[in-house]
This record gives sequence, C-alpha cells and structure tokens, in this order.
Amino acid sequence: MKNSIAERVCDFLKIYPPFDLIKFKKLLEIAEEVVIVYLEKGDTLFKADQPANEYFYIVRAGAISLFHTENDTQELVTINDTGDIFGVRPLIARENYKLTATANEETIIYALPIKNFKSATENNAKVYKYLITAFATNAYDSYTTEENNAIFKDYLPNTSQDIVNFQTANYTKTPITCPKTSTLQEAASLMCTHKIGCIIVVDNKKPVGIITNSDIKNKIATGKFPITTAVTNIMSSPVITAKKDLTVADGQLKMIKNSIGHLCITKDGTVNSRLIGVLTHHDVLVTLGNTPSVILKEIKRANRTKKLRIARLKANTLLKSYLEQNIPLTHIINVISEINDAVTIRAIEIALKKMPTEPPVAFSWLALGSQGRREQLLFTDQDNALVFEDVPEDKYEETQAYFLQLAKYVTKSLNKIGFEYCEADMMAVNPEWCKSISKWKTQFQNWILSPDDKAILLSSIFFDYSRVYGNEKLVDTLSESIFEALGGSSLFYKFLGSEAIKSPTPLGIFKQFLVEQNGDQKDLFNIKSRGLMPLIDAARLLVLSNQIKNVNNTYERYEKMAEIDPNNKELYESCAYAFKALSKFKTKQGLLHNNSGKFIKLETLTKEEKLKLKRCFKPIHDIQETLKLRFDLKNFI
Repeated sequence: MKNSIAERVCDFLKIYPPFDLIKFKKLLEIAEEVVIVYLEKGDTLFKADQPANEYFYIVRAGAISLFHTENDTQELVTINDTGDIFGVRPLIARENYKLTATANEETIIYALPIKNFKSATENNAKVYKYLITAFATNAYDSYTTEENNAIFKDYLPNTSQDIVNFQTANYTKTPITCPKTSTLQEAASLMCTHKIGCIIVVDNKKPVGIITNSDIKNKIATGKFPITTAVTNIMSSPVITAKKDLTVADGQLKMIKNSIGHLCITKDGTVNSRLIGVLTHHDVLVTLGNTPSVILKEIKRANRTKKLRIARLKANTLLKSYLEQNIPLTHIINVISEINDAVTIRAIEIALKKMPTEPPVAFSWLALGSQGRREQLLFTDQDNALVFEDVPEDKYEETQAYFLQLAKYVTKSLNKIGFEYCEADMMAVNPEWCKSISKWKTQFQNWILSPDDKAILLSSIFFDYSRVYGNEKLVDTLSESIFEALGGSSLFYKFLGSEAIKSPTPLGIFKQFLVEQNGDQKDLFNIKSRGLMPLIDAARLLVLSNQIKNVNNTYERYEKMAEIDPNNKELYESCAYAFKALSKFKTKQGLLHNNSGKFIKLETLTKEEKLKLKRCFKPIHDIQETLKLRFDLKNFI
C-alpha cells in the first residue's frame, strides 16, 4: 500500500539539494521516516548548548531564525526559509547545538532522522559535501580550520590521480655530463653517442652550465668559436635548478619564468649541491599533453596583434579546462598572469618597432589594478602606466610625446586583443599616467600627504602596480619613495580605511543578497564591488600600513598578514580562502556567459552555489570591523 504522505514529502524534498542528488527509491525511504513539525511564531525548536537530538531539519513553509546568544544578548545569525536545511550539527560535528532555532512566523518543518538518512545516503560524497556547506554557512564560529578545509575543498589542491599537473615531475635520473675542462668537441661527441639534445657541464659533480643543440648551432656553426673551444665559452650559465620532488606544475612555471627548456635537479635544489637529474620541456609536454608553454611560444613568435589575440584566446580555453579539472586557483592565477604579462610584453615590442627611433631614455611599463595584482583571469579593462627617466625641462614635452605615442600603439593593440579601454582613462596613453620618475614621486607625495577622495581612488589603483617591461631600477626607486612618504601620514591610512569599509557586507539584515537597485543592472548581484573589492581594499591597506613590499596579490597579502599577525591568523586565512573562492566563482560565471562575470543573476544559481557565496561573505564583515578598530574609523568622515 502506497504511503501518500511520504510521497508528498518526497516530491518536496527532491527539488532541493542535497536531496536532488539521491535516487528516488532511497529518497522515499528517507521520506517515510520524516516527522512533520508545526511551530507557532516564537516557538523554539532547539536551544544553544542543548544536547543534539537525532534529527536535522528542512523548512517546508514559513521561516526559522537562528540566534547566537552571548551575555544574555541574542544576535541574529541567519533566517532559513523554504527549502533551507538547518540543525545539521548532530550530523556533521556530533556536538551540542551552538545556536537557538526559533520560528520567525507560523512554520512547518520536516525533521529527518539522522540514522535513517545516513543509511540511505551511504557513500554519497556529493550529499555530504552539500551538508558540510550548509553547516559551515550557518555555523557561528566560522573560522575553524576543519570547516574551512571542508567548505573550500573546491579551491584547494585536488589529489585525484587524473590531475597530472600536481604529480611529481618525471625527470631523467641519469643525466649526461662533462667536466668544465672539456672541449666543445668532446661534449658534442657525448651528445651524439647518447643521442641527446643537451649536456650538463659539471664541476665536482655540481652543475655550472648547460650546452644545447641551439648553442652549438649559434656559436660553433656560425664560426664564432672553433670546435676545440672550451665548454665554458659555449655553455649557458648559471643553470636554473630545482629539488627532486618538484611537481610538473612547478617545473613548468620555472621554465616559463626563465624562458628555458631544461631544469637541473640537484640534491638540495640549488647549484651548490650534486646534480641528480634533468627535467626537460619535452618531459613536461609528455606528461601534460597540452601546456601553457605552447601558448607562450605563440605569443613570443607573434609579429601582429591578430596573432597575439589568437594566442590569448587559447588561454581562455586553458583557463576553462583548469577550472573543470579543479586545479588550485593559485596555480591558475600564476599561469594566466604569466600569459597576460607575455602578451603585454610582446605588444610593447611590436609597438617599439613602429616608433621612428629608439626610446630617448629608459622607461618602464607598469600594469595596474587586477593585472598589477596578478589576479586578472578574464578579459577586463586596461589599467596601466608608464614611468621614464628624468630629462632636462626643455626636453620633457618631447620625451613625453614619444612615450605617449608608444602607449597609444600598445593600448590599441591590447584593445584589439580583448582588453577594453579603461572608461576612466587610467592608461599610459593619458599624460597623467605617463610621467618622469620625479613627477611620479611628486604625484604620490601629493596623494599621500594631502589625501582626498580622488587621491585615494587614483592611488589605490596605482598601489597594486607591477613592472611588466623595461627598467627595473626606475620601479624600485619609485617604490622606495612611496613607502618613505607613507611613513609620515596616518591620515592617509584613515582615508584608505574609509574606502575599504564603504561597501557594506553583501548580505542584508535577513541574510538576503544585496542587489543593484536601478539602472541596466537592476536586481543583479555585483560580485566584484560587493564581494571582491572589500577584500582587495582591506588587504592593500593592511600590507601598506605594515610596510610590506613586493606582495601584490590579494590572497598572498592575507597569507603574509597571517604570518606576521598570528593573533588574527584564522581571520586572515578565511579572507584568503574567500577571495580565491569568489574569484573562481566570478571566473566561472564570466566564462559561462562570455563576459566579465561581474554581475550575476541570482535566480540562475543553485541553492548550493548560493550557500557557498554566503559562506564567502562572512569574513568581509569581520575584516571591516577589524579595520574600524585598528585605524579608528568609526568617527572618521
């Protein structure tokens, strides 16, 4: 005989996660044991510190408020409405309740027996992953390591065997070597005998250089050196080294960064220890099949903007593949950042060929904003600047005109590749963003010592700069002058702090998403301004006020703060996790809808996705409260 009540319960459950992940037969078994509970407004289902019972709950109709109580004062944590799961602590943590559950209005709930549920969902990892998410979202003590590791599992390294990027690199363990006293003829004979494309030059078993087929072609076949020359005249030195346990991903990144095809593996990872192997670019290709190296090669060989665009579009395909494989976001950011920088460098090199003369003085091209922070995963608008060496006053206008023309070529090329022009014109093609080193120093001193809203906006964008091309010393000099000026202005930090807390927590008083109220984006959720920017602004302020240099990436800034301020370690780590999770979510949305991912239609998200977003927003409130106290911002206007 059919149980019509159980079937109605089953029909309700199956439209909500995680019950939509359970086969109907198993779900019906659960529904048959469900207890239906009716509550009047104000009725309490369970209280904080009460021993956990044998059920967890889902709201059928009405709403349940969850409160945290401290010093006889109740604080609303969240309100659960139809389809929301709560009271899962007995299922996940086997502890007393930490919150009090009270009916916010006339409410019907379904109580699901834990024992029966566990039996029906045994070995269903997806179900328990969702329940952990629900638990972490409603947990008042939101920063425990155990919960963070569970909720942010999607954003941590995946140990699945099919993610070959994070396997230990398979390198040659019997490298062919020759002593540094050898002649090139002797080294070439060894290469020929062993049918290899490179040989390592060693001194007392330590690597001091490397010779490849290209070296022989370029230096011997051209007649530059005789075949009898010493290997020390031909070899590339010093060699780039790594430890024996490096991953494929780490090896790949080292090759990209240093524009090399071979890594020397040594006992302790430095040139000062014994050579034990060689990792080649071919080894990486064999393991990965398809890598960023191919894209980097296309970028470096491109002689036209069109070819640069084609190569950069391939990076989006790579990005999508990485996300689908659940590759850690830290590695994704590193790879895409290298590609973005390579695109910019090549665009500058192509632009320089169009200029009538060589640059009149040394200069540096700076990436600002998300590219400067090395967080630019999708096509976004351009933010860049140019700094050039000081010249006599009568030569300044002429020199600036040269670099403005160069910037015009570069920004136009980047625009064709897919990076939109900055609407606020914060680009090197603008004379305000193309200046000599002295004028940039003066500009920063004005911003820092006489802050106002405009100065804070402009300097905030610039503070995230990184050198992409050109003279490194110019940038180092600029950085030193900025930190020197910062040392004498506590008022500037207050302005920065005011900017960092101006965007409220992304959830309203009843834990609903705060959406745009008017304009073309009405009713859409702005994940950039409400989720990412508060975390970015707070991280920038923290590292600047602590005089931390050369740490631009937001999650790395929080990791650095966790290191130097252990009393707030859990908060900083939660901010780092949240930033990575929100970045990944925004990127997925951008790839899905072929846009920046900035604005989101909440109705297109699953309940699980909304839970994850809410979980990410918890650290924002706490980091903003920390800034208010640390920089005394409550009375600052």
